[in-house]
Amino acid sequence: MLRTLRCNKGLNGVSSRTLLHSRPSMRFMHKKDDGGSSDACAQPDATATTLTDKYEWQRLVSTTKTPEGFKATWLNALEEREKQLAQGKIIDSYVYNSVKSTEVSEKTRDESFSYLTLPFRDDPMVADFYVNAAGRMRMGQIFQDLDALAGRIAYRHTSPAEPVIVTASVDRIYLLKAIDFISDYNVILSGAVVWTGRSSMEISIKASAIKGDLPTEITEDKLADEDTFLTASFTFVARNPETHKSLAVNKLLPLNEKQWMDFRRAESHNAAKKLRASNESLDTNPPTEQESQIIHKMWSASRQLATLPNRPPNVMFMKDTNVKSTMFMQPQYRNRHSYMIFGGYLMRQTFELAYCAAASFSHSFPRFISLDSTTFRAPVPVGSILHMDASVVYTEHLHERSAKPKVASVTDKAIDGNTVFHFEPTPVNELNTHKEGFLSKPGTIIQVKVDTVVQELASEKQTKSGSFIYSFFATRDSDDKNVGTPGYATVVPETYSEMIEYISGRRRAIDTAMYAKSIKRSSKL
Repeated sequence: MLRTLRCNKGLNGVSSRTLLHSRPSMRFMHKKDDGGSSDACAQPDATATTLTDKYEWQRLVSTTKTPEGFKATWLNALEEREKQLAQGKIIDSYVYNSVKSTEVSEKTRDESFSYLTLPFRDDPMVADFYVNAAGRMRMGQIFQDLDALAGRIAYRHTSPAEPVIVTASVDRIYLLKAIDFISDYNVILSGAVVWTGRSSMEISIKASAIKGDLPTEITEDKLADEDTFLTASFTFVARNPETHKSLAVNKLLPLNEKQWMDFRRAESHNAAKKLRASNESLDTNPPTEQESQIIHKMWSASRQLATLPNRPPNVMFMKDTNVKSTMFMQPQYRNRHSYMIFGGYLMRQTFELAYCAAASFSHSFPRFISLDSTTFRAPVPVGSILHMDASVVYTEHLHERSAKPKVASVTDKAIDGNTVFHFEPTPVNELNTHKEGFLSKPGTIIQVKVDTVVQELASEKQTKSGSFIYSFFATRDSDDKNVGTPGYATVVPETYSEMIEYISGRRRAIDTAMYAKSIKRSSKL
């Protein structure tokens, strides 16, 4: 069934990707968008985003060629690269044959504000693209859209200049509350630039779940805080596609007290990010006395677990939680510059692998909690091989004291087949554990680390692209008959390096707890 893609004011719906596949109707919009612009800020950022069907149809099927004289296909990209290499040039983007730059000016937050609507309640076909096996929201799809929206916001802020903009880091994606049945809600993803440096931008995005109809007019001020269920923060940097050096971006001009507070908060966050990364690193900060005691407990627990004739189903060695995936990077998932893979696609793939690790480990449908700060250390070129390696590196038990019949100590006999190995007396993570929160039930927080390595065919060298840290929550008692009920799941490190990974995960969990508290404080202001 071929559906139409509705997008941008004043633009009629157009048939979506006739030759490839169709996708349900969604809207991807920003303020003062006439729908006819062909500059960078009006284009999507990958071939698998909500605006892509329209854009792909326009650039591949339309008889109108670009000013450069070619259509934006991968074959054209290969031809353009050969032409540039023959001239001794190496370009980051074939979209721009000449760099379009302007004098740096000032832009307001409203000028970059953009939003994406996902009418799950109004259109079951849209919901079907975003639902997971448990009937909840498939977060990998949302992550891909978040990064695409953030890229769109970044290009609106830098317009009319057209630099190469890349995702430098994902500073945090955090779930405030769970959406159990996505068909009950219409969702709006919205955001804007909240801070700028010389060539960098911090972009804040939130996801709102609305039980009623979508608003006829969507602005930042009209989206209620109580509807927000997810927050995300991205850092983008601008580069000159020819010189590969940083390119200055327009300065952000806050106009009211809230915008100034967000600007200062982002400025403080950027300053604290490096310090926090240094404090969490065990390369420069060895284990504390308390952490050394935890390491000793883990060593003792691993020895006891190895001697058990029948290993408890809810306890696993860290090495046994490992899952891997290897993918060849095809041009269908390139970004708008066409030589590199879209960052949102990488987030989606790493999340799916992390979910596999957490689900296999907990024998359940785990819920996403957060994505910790992630830095993209190296780009992933089209035509390279991406290796992904995921392991459960940290676990902790919530509401354990209220569920003592299900708990046994290291030396106790297992009760109902559920043994819990205690490395520390209480959990360090104080997230949204209030009565209405999805973490109010007994269960396990599961932290999964996904390491990515890029292998280019031209050499044997493998480059680390980045590490993605996902946290999930698995309830102790599941109502779903299709999954198991392992009780409190526990990962047990054996080697010293694995124990260091566990301690690093614990430090990240403490940082997540502090972030959760800061959100609670700011929401009360």
